[in-house]
Amino acid sequence: MLTTYVNVIVPLPLEGTFTYSVPHNLAERVRFGVRVAVTFGASKVHTAIVVRVHQDKPAFNVKDIVDVIDDQPMLLEQQYQLWQWLSGYYMAPLGDVYNAALPAGLKVEENYKPRTETYIDLCESLRNEQSLNVALDLLKRARNQREALMHFLHISHWETIEGTQPTEPVVDITREELMNVSRCSYAVIKSLVERKILFTYEREVGRLNDHGEEHLENVKRLNEAQQEAYNQIVFQFLKKNVVLLHGVTSSGKTEIYIHLIKKALEEKKQVLYLLPEIALTVQITSRLRHVFGNKLGIYHSKYSDAERVEIWKKQLSHHPYEVVLGARSAVFLPFQRLGLVIIDEEHETSFKQQDPSPRYHARSAAIVLARMYGAKTLLGTATPSVESYYNACQGKYGLVTLTSRYKDIQLPEIRVVDTKDLQRRKMMTGPFSPPLIAAVNEALKSGQQVILFQNRRGFAPMIECRTCGWVPKCTNCDVSLTMHKSMNLLTCHYCGYTYRIPTVCPACGGTDLRGRGYGTEKVEEYVGQLFPDARVARMDLDTTRTRNAYGRIIDDFSSGRTNLLIGTQMVSKGLDFDRVSVVGILNADAMLNYPDFRAYEHAFMMMAQVSGRAGRKGQRGKVFLQTKNKDLPIIRQVVENDYQGFYEALLEERRLFSYPPFHRLVYVFLRHRHDDVVETAGIEMGSRLRQGLGERILGPDKPSIARVKNLHIRKIVIKLENGIDPKAVRLYLRTVQQQLLQDKRYAALQVYYDVDPQ
Repeated sequence: MLTTYVNVIVPLPLEGTFTYSVPHNLAERVRFGVRVAVTFGASKVHTAIVVRVHQDKPAFNVKDIVDVIDDQPMLLEQQYQLWQWLSGYYMAPLGDVYNAALPAGLKVEENYKPRTETYIDLCESLRNEQSLNVALDLLKRARNQREALMHFLHISHWETIEGTQPTEPVVDITREELMNVSRCSYAVIKSLVERKILFTYEREVGRLNDHGEEHLENVKRLNEAQQEAYNQIVFQFLKKNVVLLHGVTSSGKTEIYIHLIKKALEEKKQVLYLLPEIALTVQITSRLRHVFGNKLGIYHSKYSDAERVEIWKKQLSHHPYEVVLGARSAVFLPFQRLGLVIIDEEHETSFKQQDPSPRYHARSAAIVLARMYGAKTLLGTATPSVESYYNACQGKYGLVTLTSRYKDIQLPEIRVVDTKDLQRRKMMTGPFSPPLIAAVNEALKSGQQVILFQNRRGFAPMIECRTCGWVPKCTNCDVSLTMHKSMNLLTCHYCGYTYRIPTVCPACGGTDLRGRGYGTEKVEEYVGQLFPDARVARMDLDTTRTRNAYGRIIDDFSSGRTNLLIGTQMVSKGLDFDRVSVVGILNADAMLNYPDFRAYEHAFMMMAQVSGRAGRKGQRGKVFLQTKNKDLPIIRQVVENDYQGFYEALLEERRLFSYPPFHRLVYVFLRHRHDDVVETAGIEMGSRLRQGLGERILGPDKPSIARVKNLHIRKIVIKLENGIDPKAVRLYLRTVQQQLLQDKRYAALQVYYDVDPQ
């Protein structure tokens, strides 16, 4: 009997596949896409996945596989093709792609356990106004417990109790969420439970969408402009595989997507709907569930591993989700009949994976995935990326424009505020200008809502000793530590290193330590002082760590429970609020002065997007754009919503300096514990690359942050003109890397690539 062999991928950062033999008793169960247990190295067992079954005896000794885990494949052919493309194009080991693609639960053999979460609620005896007031009085001396209870009452809506009934629907709160919002310890909640003020209970968390049947009658009719855009998209799809929908903010793009999804489902096709941020899925989910019911599946990183495993298996079953809504990782899901891919807010940099490898762009991956299935791709945005718009103008993509807002609402009035002049005249109150303060007051008094945009979390970017100028730095990275006042911590946003805020300067013994700059937390403090009656919410990475946090913050703002939202770039992306009349961009310069060739592109998009949150239904909104450089052309382009002018100016600049879309970029990063080793390695690799690629090589140079997690970094930039063979370049890079790593000095050197950096 001939021996059967398999080529497998192991979940390790290694290139290519590995060959194993199959014991005769397991041969019948082995096929493409099933998982097998294999020993790798001395004795470590890994869950590998089979990508080829054959009887070609290798020229070297091989081990047997240990076991076959699956009866049915966990990987489809199209998925494997995507993996191969990602590995080749982004120069990432195939093992890294496997690690990124499969949920962790499919890489280990673990018994299924129902997922439960601990929820918290108000004890029955306190569910009346009088008893609740008595309980709050009893906690006057237990400050932490009282604050935790106040936070609970607020976010659960029990604070709205009148008599024995709350005036608003009570929201279920998990213990973890309460600890995150109130920043209290487990012990504080335990004390409230022991005092019979709160009680806890376990609830099995449903992993899959069971929100009933579809209701296609809920699909709204398109207005004339939307219908015209829809017809053009359908027509363009006859000629092009990819179409760009360039529609101004609040033009009703989502409604067009719903009609296109409905059409795809009628054709018995599946749909993948990608969003850049998990926060956006909260609003879009309710709109899609309202129409498509249990045909809709959600997939993103906030889901538990068991949930993701279940969704993966459901997609392989005979009854998969017809519509999948998700963040970038959703491109890896198995699809059987994919017909349409929608990439909303296609310009967003969040679609690009940074760390760990593979450093793929979900937009590019989704376009390739769609091509493998013969599906169509729709890119939608109010501010297209330069590359996408260029491809559309060149005829590579179809182009459809939507220039009018829904119900003909005017674009917001954008007022530029010169903070340089106001600071000189000492008229600024922290990060707030007088016109912005007046507009916020007016909006709040008239029952409208306000969004304040500050693209930096924490209290302050750094603290400084006013006596000697000492600034605390991270011990592992070349960055200053960000001040988080509420937690009394200085934190590194690169490695997570923290320590308590000092009261005395270690350099000079001075006590005048102050925060420099403004983060969202400090803005929140100023808002509390300037607008004491405002009901404030903050939306940044610190306040959205728990699973339900996004939904709670957005629901509260949508319903009017909060009327002033402070946020980082999360608030700039596609959120739809009815009553927002004022938007404040507190510091436009922070985005413009970033050392990157894409800085102006990102700044324009972010300012245009956050401006679009103002003046939705009913009246024209106002935007206050605070800057010290009011005469910059980009400021005028944002004010006039002149995307075309911005694009043409930027395109000329990109052509002049050999940047995308005219050249492809590859960044080569070298990392080592010793600065002198990485310096010589960088010089040597740069020299070798120049031998084959000439003036296309720039560097090596130190990046703006030259040490992260105690590893020193050097960066080489490669500019490749359109038309050059990318496969030949990749092969040459690999060859140079292998030659370099043969030198014993560089045995511990890490080399990785960032293709098409964002």
